[in-house]
Amino acid sequence: MHNSTSFLDVINQYIASGNIVLPVFSSAALRIQQELVKKEPDMKAVEGILSGDQSLSSQVLQMANSAFYHGLIEILTVRAAIVRLGMQEVGRLVLLVASRNQFRSKDKDFNVLMKQLWQHAVGCALGVKWLAKRCKFDELEKHAFFAGLFHDIGKLFVLMVVDQMKEKDKNLPITQALLTESMATLHAEQGYNLMRQWNMPEEYCIITRDHHKKDYDSKNYLLILVRLADMTCLKLGIGLAKDDSLVLSASEEAHQLNLTEIDLAELEIVLEDTAILAG
Repeated sequence: MHNSTSFLDVINQYIASGNIVLPVFSSAALRIQQELVKKEPDMKAVEGILSGDQSLSSQVLQMANSAFYHGLIEILTVRAAIVRLGMQEVGRLVLLVASRNQFRSKDKDFNVLMKQLWQHAVGCALGVKWLAKRCKFDELEKHAFFAGLFHDIGKLFVLMVVDQMKEKDKNLPITQALLTESMATLHAEQGYNLMRQWNMPEEYCIITRDHHKKDYDSKNYLLILVRLADMTCLKLGIGLAKDDSLVLSASEEAHQLNLTEIDLAELEIVLEDTAILAG
């Protein structure tokens, strides 16, 4: 392999071969998300689903007791977590825990990249949630965190594929540049395919596919929120890259959302504080 194009071909061929081990998303987490986007979510249903998954619930309780939430009294049960934090916040914790488990590798170098991808996912998720609230998109708020968290799942997928390729061929010539180019080129399409294989709602699949497209649907406000949060993370270096030359107030997305420079400055402050939750 002499260039990124041939390496991309190898990745695509490996994916097409069917030899990859696909990541599995928590069915309990998806069922909780489906409950929470209803007009009147059922607290008992959420409690029952979460309590039925011992591993997931224990990790959620651990995160609910983290420094991010500053609880004076330790939360010991799923019900106590729902009462103190609310169903929507517990739902977000469930998504964080369920997805965080995917961002791990036996390879030390890949683990560094996965940690950066995870920080970007969390930063974008919290950014989209904040933007939805600031723009008073009440209906979109229930979808915002999920959409932001999974918009770049294709990068993780491509990295996992290369990780599996490397395990089978220890001499596979992989450089940082090749990995970066592969994730950038393939992540939208492969992320969309993975989301569909996970049977995610189409609205989330579209965001995964279209969050970098130039000719995106300008009426899809959830997509616009994700694009702006993603751009803000890039400006701040939350993720794999940093571009502090970006002027958010000049972006088409900021104009579409009628956001001021003060709004955008506040968004940056919010995102700079996300590291504690992503840690």
